[in-house]
Amino acid sequence: MLICPICGMPLNAVTGGVSCSAGHRFDRARQGYLNLLPVQHKRSRDPGDNQTMVEARRRFLEGGHYAPVARQLAMLAKTHGPRRWLDIGCGEGYYTAAVAETLPRACGAALDISREAVKRACRRTPRVEWLVASMARIPLADQSCDLLISVFSPLDWNEARRLLAPGGRLLRVGPTNAHLIELRRALYPEVRDYVDDKHLSGLPAGIRAAGVEHLEFALDLDSPEARADLMAMTPHGWRAGAERRSAVMNNPLGVTVSMRFDWFERQA
Repeated sequence: MLICPICGMPLNAVTGGVSCSAGHRFDRARQGYLNLLPVQHKRSRDPGDNQTMVEARRRFLEGGHYAPVARQLAMLAKTHGPRRWLDIGCGEGYYTAAVAETLPRACGAALDISREAVKRACRRTPRVEWLVASMARIPLADQSCDLLISVFSPLDWNEARRLLAPGGRLLRVGPTNAHLIELRRALYPEVRDYVDDKHLSGLPAGIRAAGVEHLEFALDLDSPEARADLMAMTPHGWRAGAERRSAVMNNPLGVTVSMRFDWFERQA
């Protein structure tokens, strides 16, 4: 299932890591993940979310604030019943672990470009092959997945089409225009509308939209720590001015969590 990110040949298990027939070797980190992101594929020394953002997201998610999202995702993944699945842009593994728990007999993998995120994701579950890798050059073989999952993550549609077997499905989770609207109003003098279905216009040949479900609920953020973590794990925290961030920190806030779960299918 894994392929070499340098030459594209299959990767086979060797002592302490994996290697291909061309002699490219990748060691397994002590935390358990494989780093399949060669230096020539990096745009910076440590791409992806940094330690501060990763820790903020970990604390917020472990506080249970988005637990309904994880439950919905796991339930939908289970209905598809995949044998081989991949979480693209897994972050620190909160949603990945929920899916792995509901699919104990399936072969699962997860990747993120952030090494800091994947280091923490490894603690979630040993059932998943954790990878540091590029989402634009995913080191998995063609048509090797029955199910792809993308939660709040950029998505390369051509890579998705390459990875999916005929009849395989992609489950994409993203925000609607109502998501965190109260926080956005508190942080910005003017709130821009978000077109939550714009991804439907960019589907490549061979990928069709196969349905959508929505989830919306109210969330009370009474603690300053939760409000700080929410701002730190989203772009809103660094886009807004200091005065408005301080106002959010100092006052309890209720927000709307609003998601759409889009199904896409790889046609034969």
